[in-house]
Amino acid sequence: MNQITVTLPDGSTRSFESGITPYDVALDIGERLAQDVVCAKIDGVISDLSISLRKDVSLALFDGRSPEGHDVLLHSTAHLMAQAVMSLYPDVQITIGPTIENGFFYDFDFPQEFSEEDLEKIEAKMKELAKSAYNVSRKELSAKEASDYFNKMGQKYKVEIVDSIDPKETISLYSQGDFTDLCRGPHVPNTSKIKYFKLLSTSGAYWRGDEKNKMLQRIYGTVFAKKKDLKKHLHLLEEAKKRDHRKLGKELELFTFDEEVGPGLPLWLPNGTVLVDALEDLAKEVERKAGYERVRTPHLSKGLLYEKSGHLAHYRDSMYPAMDVDGNEYFVKPMNCPHHHKIYDAVPKSYRDLPVRYAEYGTCYRYEKSGQLFGLMRVRSMQMNDAHIYCTSEQFKREFLAVCKMYLDYFEIFGIEKYQMRLSLHDPKALGEKYVDDAKLWLETEQAVREALDEGGLNYVEIPGEAAFYGPKIDVQVWSAIGKEFTLATNQVDFAIPERFGLTYTDEEGNEQTPLCIHRAPLSTHERFIGFLIEHYGGNFPLWLAPVQLMIIPISDKYLEYAEEVCLALKSEGFRAKTNKRSDKVGAKIRQAELSKINVMLIVGEKELQDRTVSVRRRFEGDKGMQTLETVISELTEEVKDRRPSHSQES
Repeated sequence: MNQITVTLPDGSTRSFESGITPYDVALDIGERLAQDVVCAKIDGVISDLSISLRKDVSLALFDGRSPEGHDVLLHSTAHLMAQAVMSLYPDVQITIGPTIENGFFYDFDFPQEFSEEDLEKIEAKMKELAKSAYNVSRKELSAKEASDYFNKMGQKYKVEIVDSIDPKETISLYSQGDFTDLCRGPHVPNTSKIKYFKLLSTSGAYWRGDEKNKMLQRIYGTVFAKKKDLKKHLHLLEEAKKRDHRKLGKELELFTFDEEVGPGLPLWLPNGTVLVDALEDLAKEVERKAGYERVRTPHLSKGLLYEKSGHLAHYRDSMYPAMDVDGNEYFVKPMNCPHHHKIYDAVPKSYRDLPVRYAEYGTCYRYEKSGQLFGLMRVRSMQMNDAHIYCTSEQFKREFLAVCKMYLDYFEIFGIEKYQMRLSLHDPKALGEKYVDDAKLWLETEQAVREALDEGGLNYVEIPGEAAFYGPKIDVQVWSAIGKEFTLATNQVDFAIPERFGLTYTDEEGNEQTPLCIHRAPLSTHERFIGFLIEHYGGNFPLWLAPVQLMIIPISDKYLEYAEEVCLALKSEGFRAKTNKRSDKVGAKIRQAELSKINVMLIVGEKELQDRTVSVRRRFEGDKGMQTLETVISELTEEVKDRRPSHSQES
């Protein structure tokens, strides 16, 4: 037999007979590795362990704890779940089962909702199937052969998927025991590799995400290579449930939704409005120092404006329908940028005026599908921390980096320790359709952004095919205190729309030039950012952000008048303070304040009344002793002014 050379990641090489599999290579390296490995990377392509190697290759082997191996483990467990469901409910129709972050789901056409008891039965069946150690095999068919196969099985959704694929394309199927599914792969070589999994929840889901299609039953699950990793993940999921912004939003009386108002249209209650105002005050302060000017724009506009900007062509499906006003189409605005372009154009500019930085807290409206609405994270009415910077190409890097630095400053204030910037690039094949048709400008602008990020030493990855239609963009991913990932801010470069709007400035030679435009929203929308902060802090907001900063607690009604006097003094100094006027015992009042996540409690009784003092108690710190009100006001004023993190964040 011919010999082939396998090059491993450390640069070492090994010789084998042609036809050897990656699993055989793993066995040659060590039995322990072979026991743990779930997939391979062959010449840069993630592959099954059973593939035959018939030429010299570079080979990497991955266990289930690696990102590559974990994804394969997740996908394979989705198949295992579908096999278990079909075994228990033979009449079920199977559809698709993709992976998601740290999990997977599979959608089924089933006449009733899966219950908790059903999940327990399915999970038990999965364990049985995994222990049966079925070999997982791959076979390739033509599109017609695959369609005939699933027709024979009576699986109409699989037939629909196959029939939507190019007939010239080869179709791959994976089988384990009596179960076969349509899939690109790769998969684990044997079901015994799947050990530590958990089915988590169920929900409804429309076929292909279209509300016009049939509602399916979706089952979510997760899997890990090690038992301790599964246990840790399940603990984090429980913590995430406690921190769910929808749950805490109701408990802390922050926001509400009402069907008579409309889905996706949040109503901010007084406590939530405090958060909105505090964030707006912060942003205005930061932007004022950074040289931004504030502007205001209307909530609706003629359709001609959005036709010129390109939004009607690219985003009409996400805009509310037009309304007829005096024979003209008007739309509620989906974004602020076209209005800011008009403000820029209202007054002639020279190079001496640039950069121009316009900021606005404009409310925008987008028609999100009802199935995609999710608390504050996906809404139809949103207040945007929006700004647009108009600058020369020479000023671009400095301005772009200044925006990125603003992100980092905000992260420090809010205790966000992990972040990643995603540089979204264009797809050359989609020029003129999805993207502005100017290949040269795309490449130049993307390189300028790349250089700016490198010079700033910023943590980023490049993502092809996700740019805005008018230029590359930065999407900022952040992780909350418990490791949950969120997409928050955006920073977009626009080289096309200023020219479309005829925006100009006069250069040093008196010639007209077109400025670049940077779109940025470092605090995202108030809705999404507050949703993130609720979960990040678990509702334990730092003092400067807390809806109610102090609760004054009289130990009996006898001291209610003094408590109100203290409360009034605090309010006059700008604090958000309340008095507990209930007739409950003092212990119950303290407990209630802690459940309401009040940062500071001031307890007053006979001694405090006589000495004109208060007894201070802080969440996470306990009793701080008796202090004069002047001392309390002085210390807390500095804490609020500096926007210090809460004790729970520091510890």
